[in-house]
Amino acid sequence: MPTWIRKNCLLCGAASAQDFCVACYHDLPQLPDHHCPVCLWPVPTGEICGACLKKPPAFTRTIAAMRYTFPADALIHALKYQANLAIAPVLAHLFIARLEAVETMPDVIVPMPLHPIRLRERGFNQAMEIARYIAKQTSITLLPDDCSRIKHTLPQAGLPWKERPKNIRKAFSCTMDLSGKHVAVVDDVMTTGATLNELAKVLQRQGAAEISNWVIARALPEIK
Repeated sequence: MPTWIRKNCLLCGAASAQDFCVACYHDLPQLPDHHCPVCLWPVPTGEICGACLKKPPAFTRTIAAMRYTFPADALIHALKYQANLAIAPVLAHLFIARLEAVETMPDVIVPMPLHPIRLRERGFNQAMEIARYIAKQTSITLLPDDCSRIKHTLPQAGLPWKERPKNIRKAFSCTMDLSGKHVAVVDDVMTTGATLNELAKVLQRQGAAEISNWVIARALPEIK
């Protein structure tokens, strides 16, 4: 067997020419067939959900590669908390497959910024690692330093959902003129969308005309 195809599935360890064997790839947790195009919340009609109609977020749409449950959560945790940086391009590749149905690509990509304190603790920004690969594969301009996190907040994952918007308020700054631009914000996980919405507000103030959330996984209620 040629050495270039001697790989093992990241999930089950079986011999595979790709990152995942066929069985594990097809078992990756998928989004519901019918969902809100803005936030991806399950909606039977596939139209904009009531929450987005009642209080429209600053972002225009959300695209995700997977639903945030096992084994997607394990893959993201391995990157984020175990510094397994080799998983970043794997996750990026899963996301890129979703772009085949996208009619209008963004002008620029902005990775979700980390506060300098959190960046020093972790040693890297997982969103940046994913965004770098996506930008390279799509030939879309990456803006790695034009937006920053200026408020050191508590981790959103440890807070009740109602507390998250307050925690992240006024946490971001952006210096670039984005007038008329379609901006894609890359992040690993979208839960309530509070962090993505707060950054989108800042991008809007800088002139962004459209803001797409490009996330690896979307946390959703269990699909029956």
